[in-house]
Amino acid sequence: MPHQIIIQPSGHVLTVESGETILEAALREGFSLPYGCRNGSCGICKGKIIQGTVDYGRHNEETLTADEKQAGKALFCCASPLTDLVIECHEISATKDIEIKTLPCRVHKLELVAPDVMVISLKLPTNQRLQFLAGQYIDILLKDGKRRSFSLANAPHDDEYLELHARNYPGGVFTEHVFTNMKVKDMLRFTGPLGSFFLRDTPEECSIIFLASGTGFAPIKSILEHVFHQEGGRHRKRNMTLYWGARTKSDLYLADLADKWQREHDNFTFIPVLSEPLPSDNWQGRTGLVHQAVMHDFLSLEMHQVYACGVPVMVKAAYHDFITQCHLPRDAFFSDVFTPSTSNP
Repeated sequence: MPHQIIIQPSGHVLTVESGETILEAALREGFSLPYGCRNGSCGICKGKIIQGTVDYGRHNEETLTADEKQAGKALFCCASPLTDLVIECHEISATKDIEIKTLPCRVHKLELVAPDVMVISLKLPTNQRLQFLAGQYIDILLKDGKRRSFSLANAPHDDEYLELHARNYPGGVFTEHVFTNMKVKDMLRFTGPLGSFFLRDTPEECSIIFLASGTGFAPIKSILEHVFHQEGGRHRKRNMTLYWGARTKSDLYLADLADKWQREHDNFTFIPVLSEPLPSDNWQGRTGLVHQAVMHDFLSLEMHQVYACGVPVMVKAAYHDFITQCHLPRDAFFSDVFTPSTSNP
């Protein structure tokens, strides 16, 4: 049976139909709650149940612990109401006017930029454009009804083609198809834009740190290119630093582009970090864990915003260590988590 939910502090009211999660109902009714993975892995949608009870659904036990449940927390992408609810969650106004669409597209170009990374360019029908915020993602719709999420790597102002970065994970349901069978002119369908990973308003005195691992570079590329475009004529520009972590040099598949940004923009710094450089890499740069490189350079992150994207272990470690050791305000950390989908979950 349907249940009513009141969102605090806004006071908005929505109805959750049978079988829906809180997040699904909110998005259906046009309320923009923060979210990322939608499968209980990233924790971005975590909020508080002030009144009522829920079925917590399937989720990662590390993302929502027993203690957090006891304290009234739930993952809104997984939780379904068992009664009427009052929840606490800050809505995001920036996405409320952006329409989520399901559209066809054609593969325009496939470019192998690393042994296991493919850049896919998608062309929409002539009369269609996708409005989105830099950093958001789309869901590729597969024939079996499943979805595969990919961040948009192109900036919103440069939307002739949609750009995706796909890593070939062993057993990857969709990425193996990309690397073995996908061809130029193949037709796909997708839903989007989705997600709440995008640049927030930043005070002038606040610097921005971008933290990427692997293909987590994709949404950050979109954000940075859009910022460079918007700030082109401004006298005062935000200081921005990109830390991109990878195992080996070849995993930094667009490092030349980031180097180019650094040469062209005085307010931007690029710091690549390798965790397992090969002897053949002849690597003279930074090594170790990418989030620890940030901590080495910034003893205090009190006047910063951090945007982190990549594997869950990196994002979770950065969130914990930046807040507990570097004085980063909790509401100044924004993230998107990449979890590979395989045929053998």
